[in-house]
Amino acid sequence: MTVNHKVRVYRSEENLPREEQLAYKMALVATDPVEVLPEVEEMVINRVIDNASVAIASLNRGPIISARDQALTHAAGPGGSGAGIFGVDAASKKVSPEWAAWANGVAVRELDYHDTFLAAEYSHPGDNIPPILAVAQHVGSNGRDLIRGIATGYEIQVDLVKAICLHKHKIDHVAHIGPSASAGIGTLLGLDTETIFQAIGQGLHTTTATRQSRKGEISTWKAHAPAFAGKMAVEAVDRAMRGQTSPVPIYEGEDGVIAWMLDGPEALYEVPLPEAGEAKRAILDTYTKEHSAEYQAQAWIDLARKLNREHPEFAHPENIESIVLHTSHHTHYVIGSGANDPQKYDPTATRETLDHSIPYIFTVMLQDGEWDHVGSYAPERAQRADTVALWHKVTTAEDAEWTRRYHSNDVAEKAFGGRLEIKLTNGETFSEEIAVADAHPLGARPFARKDYIGKFRKLAEGKVSEAEQNRFLEAAENLAHLKDGELDALNITASIELETGKGGIF
Repeated sequence: MTVNHKVRVYRSEENLPREEQLAYKMALVATDPVEVLPEVEEMVINRVIDNASVAIASLNRGPIISARDQALTHAAGPGGSGAGIFGVDAASKKVSPEWAAWANGVAVRELDYHDTFLAAEYSHPGDNIPPILAVAQHVGSNGRDLIRGIATGYEIQVDLVKAICLHKHKIDHVAHIGPSASAGIGTLLGLDTETIFQAIGQGLHTTTATRQSRKGEISTWKAHAPAFAGKMAVEAVDRAMRGQTSPVPIYEGEDGVIAWMLDGPEALYEVPLPEAGEAKRAILDTYTKEHSAEYQAQAWIDLARKLNREHPEFAHPENIESIVLHTSHHTHYVIGSGANDPQKYDPTATRETLDHSIPYIFTVMLQDGEWDHVGSYAPERAQRADTVALWHKVTTAEDAEWTRRYHSNDVAEKAFGGRLEIKLTNGETFSEEIAVADAHPLGARPFARKDYIGKFRKLAEGKVSEAEQNRFLEAAENLAHLKDGELDALNITASIELETGKGGIF
């Protein structure tokens, strides 16, 4: 059964034994030879497909062009054959694994369209896949080892997210990726506990940064931040394998992360980790996105789609006095009006800002009845006069019950939606609520393998040939049976011309 490990700050003279440190306990999870459950293997394959889908959809967007251009200047060294970059034919060009992790990590995150897990902190656990896959391709691993590594990456990140809140201290959530990706790579490579312990410490130490990347005018760094954490994880494992050590204890030290970046010297966390011999099931707690937007917006998009069909009059600003979305603390303060970011109501705001504005997202879906990862954010769409008029009538409000449900550990009541209240100009009112997105495991239409494949084909259309789509899907669905050196099959070659951007140092 899962064990809750108490984690607090220790003075240096207390000399906390290595075996009692959180990083070491996570390393023990990574080295546990427990078998991967069939349902976990199934979900790993789903998420490999999902990551490829959103990466392909992003191939010629600015951040991906930049990251790809950088990566292509870094050839693989003598330690392996290199790793592939999404869109580029791996048979003709592979790069050093940390740079493949960088380029592919940016491509996966750019559209904010892959999987999510929300608890004390929030996360996109699929961010673990690019660095683990890049190392696997570089060293010639097999599909079974890759599945094991990904299962570990998800397990560690989800367990950290359940217990340790970063955002209330304005630390970006990618700080949980450094340790999880390091642990996942350690499992993939079959490293010993001490080496993984040192890699986890370095992975965390090098990936703590502020939340300003997700505040106010959101920049292109939003997509780069998790890719940077994955790249740092690859480098951390490389250094640890070469015998280099990390700050110890990284979490519990009196000058460590908890004492000075999180809850402080008096902090006490309880981090759940599977006990020895317990299967790594955390990936099953995560959920992907049907729509390209922040996860807390998913249920609201689905409700707006329903209202578009049933109450088309709500789409016209002259009929609406106000729309209030009563929701969780996190939704209100991060993507709602509680953020007090005027940019969330700015028709000229960046896409990165708009996909973190639930007033904008709800308005567009209410008017259009469909969501497109490009068109719904287009400047001409955001600047439409009737949209701006309705958009500015939409606000959010924190509701204690929806906050409680957001943080509930009971999966049956954990919720990410809320209650809608509309006041019409004719004096009438309307109210409806939604707890989870349609695609959520407890939603109206839970995502299954066919939905992941459908999402892949939709986003790959016009960018990847049908033959290449079929080849990739066959390889992904056969992942557990791919032999040593066959993981390049998980790369995808685009049928469109890949753009290049401005030059830099490299």
